Amino acid sequence: MDRLKGKRALITGGTSGIGLETARRFLNEGARVAITGKNPATLEAARKELGNDVLIIPSDAGEAGAQKEVAETLRQEFGGLDILFINAGIAELKPVEQVDEAAFDRSFAINVKGPFFLVQALLPIFANPASIVLNTSVNARIGMPNTSIYAATKAALISFARTLSGELISRGIRVNAVSPGPISTPLFGKLGLSEPDLKSVAASIQSQVPLGRFGTPSEIAHAIVFLASDESAFTVGSEFLIDGGVGNL
Repeated sequence: MDRLKGKRALITGGTSGIGLETARRFLNEGARVAITGKNPATLEAARKELGNDVLIIPSDAGEAGAQKEVAETLRQEFGGLDILFINAGIAELKPVEQVDEAAFDRSFAINVKGPFFLVQALLPIFANPASIVLNTSVNARIGMPNTSIYAATKAALISFARTLSGELISRGIRVNAVSPGPISTPLFGKLGLSEPDLKSVAASIQSQVPLGRFGTPSEIAHAIVFLASDESAFTVGSEFLIDGGVGNL
């Protein structure tokens, strides 16, 4: 249980779902962990659950300028960084005709712009070797209705995994991606749907999963630990589909 012993890790959006479960796993594997989040209540809840050894960094994932503040906090507190898991993101699922400019800009700011400028801000403090893991989505690979903007943002992250790998590998920084399918996380509860509609949507999505169920955050966290650890030292620019078979349809 010491695959990350002595490593310093940052998880964006580490207060719930996949981010929170990954923080637990990183701690169990011996890492020093920092998490970011925007909501004071969920940040405090995460602190209580993870313990006082976790570094809590309030930050807006969609603000490019805020990423420099995150990097400076990590420099002061950790001295450097070995692992970055970019997990913070939003999903606003709407038909094309209902997407306005504000929603478009919000999704790209949080899911694409913020992550890019966070990587940029962290470059001076990344260790050699280091690992970056991007949380993307199977939606980037399938033509699911109402996901045009969300899927486009996740496709951008998959592209980052390849292009940033080519650019950063000379510095010893590996970049890889995990692309989950439907996962039981609080994300679905943030879609603004009524309880009956939410159950209907969940049932419809589940019926499209060959494995016949939603995945769990722990199943994604297993892969993230592998990609963050030295066990994956020869894995560069890869995308791990963890989707119950959805992407193979």
